[in-house]
Amino acid sequence: MKLSTRTTLAACALAAATMILTPAAPARQADQRERTATKPASTASPKQLKEASKKSASASRVFEQIMGAPDRSIPKDLLDKAEAVAVFPGMIKAGLGVGGRGGSGIISRRVTGGWSAPAFFKMGGASIGLQIGAAKTDLVLLFMNDDALRGLLGDKLEFGGEASAAAGPVGRTAAASTNLKLDAGILSYSRSRGLFAGLELKGGVINPDNNLNEALYGLKAKDILTGANKVKAADIPPGVIVFQNTLARYSIK
Repeated sequence: MKLSTRTTLAACALAAATMILTPAAPARQADQRERTATKPASTASPKQLKEASKKSASASRVFEQIMGAPDRSIPKDLLDKAEAVAVFPGMIKAGLGVGGRGGSGIISRRVTGGWSAPAFFKMGGASIGLQIGAAKTDLVLLFMNDDALRGLLGDKLEFGGEASAAAGPVGRTAAASTNLKLDAGILSYSRSRGLFAGLELKGGVINPDNNLNEALYGLKAKDILTGANKVKAADIPPGVIVFQNTLARYSIK
């Protein structure tokens, strides 16, 4: 009897200890649901991953080449003031009397200690003028303040409508004109046939490519860039994170 009593008491003590050390099942389930709800879900196909990686690599290469020419690059102090950077590599511009442009690009917003996950966008639009032929142009946009960002985070951003983009200054001697350019909100640059210069952009429309954004992150462009559901570095495909890493090499704060 004594042995049986001692065995029973020991079993009860072990059970009590287990209950104290082990979280209740509902608590574990709630914690797991919370983690699942905040973690972006990627459904990107191999084709979409390849497409996103190719766009990120192209944008990174364009930005590196532009910043690699000190006498004609974006001024460092100006880049450090930018709230977001967009790069649209290889924009197609063509026309015969009535011209048009089209292409896709990638945008990152400045966050504490670096840059946000890249979000994907498309650009299109028309322009009227005396023009003929076709050309490929690399386009870089600096969004300088919150007002400029608010336009970007809508369904579309139309230049010449609610937004204006001024030609950005280039080179080391541009620092003196930097403050004058900040009033524009958005500064634009173009590179065509090896020449890089500021560009006054009119008639272009930027729309988020949310088919690709949602496939990669489970989020729309607005959520990626506002940080409402911040994408962790571990959730960004290796081929895509190269763009924000490139920006970080030239400007981080």
